[in-house]
Amino acid sequence: MELTSLKTIRNLLEKYGTRPFKGWGQNFLIDKSVLKKIIEAADLQTNDIVLEIGPGIGTLTQELAKKVKKVIAVEKDPKMAEILRELLECWNVRNVKIIKGDILKLDPKPYTLKPYKVVANLPYYIVSPVIRKFLEGVEVKPRQMILMVQKEVAQRICNKPPNMSILAVSVQFYAKPEILFYVSKNSFWPRPKVDSAIIKITPFVWSEKFAWALSPRTNPFGIIRGRHFTSRRRASAFRMLFFKIVKAGFSQPRKQIVNNLSKGLKIEKEKVSKRLLKNGINPTQRAETLKIEDWLNLTRTYL
Repeated sequence: MELTSLKTIRNLLEKYGTRPFKGWGQNFLIDKSVLKKIIEAADLQTNDIVLEIGPGIGTLTQELAKKVKKVIAVEKDPKMAEILRELLECWNVRNVKIIKGDILKLDPKPYTLKPYKVVANLPYYIVSPVIRKFLEGVEVKPRQMILMVQKEVAQRICNKPPNMSILAVSVQFYAKPEILFYVSKNSFWPRPKVDSAIIKITPFVWSEKFAWALSPRTNPFGIIRGRHFTSRRRASAFRMLFFKIVKAGFSQPRKQIVNNLSKGLKIEKEKVSKRLLKNGINPTQRAETLKIEDWLNLTRTYL
């Protein structure tokens, strides 16, 4: 059964008495070449475990199942879950586990105790919550995330100075994001209003990326040994302080960083200015021009 065929999709939905729900961003992929590129981008191995978010009727699911050890498919729509279950039985696919529920409310811990990858076609309204969930809200982070998101959102996530955003900083604090390729809106039915992009997000091993920023000589939060902080509480304190500073810095993006930090952190402007200059940051800069390392330096010196 060719699930990228528009006729097949329509027949399936009609058979089960359902239709694409715009509120959940249900757009079905009808371009086989894009499906192939997604599978290639995921760099799948036979022993991989893949957590797929929003499998729908299983267009991507069946291809993942051919390549990996196990697919955990989380589907919010009961009708789609029913279609997927019956199709998998028809195809005699045994390595897919369907979880009916909202990924934002689901505790993924029972399914992510071993190394895994996340693959998903995400509607706009859950992009940030899903990324945040898997970068900071789970005990075992994915080895990588292959996500289809709106083109503009992908660009915001991957932006560099002088076009940073709080979304870009939030993702790049935890991981390396990159745009792999763009997908035309004509590759979907119903056709969305905008084009999409496939992005790869690879979480950092903190000991490799930020050890210099957390040495005991430069901050009060402890050190890293191997892959873990010596104290999770101290690591959490550092992250909380980091995002407190970032949030203050972006509170009014068009204003100078010195004014935003002074107001947001309730610290005298002169003291803020000295801290910025000490870290090689011009007080008149805007938050969007700062690199991740700039924010780390400000946190490290506990502004």
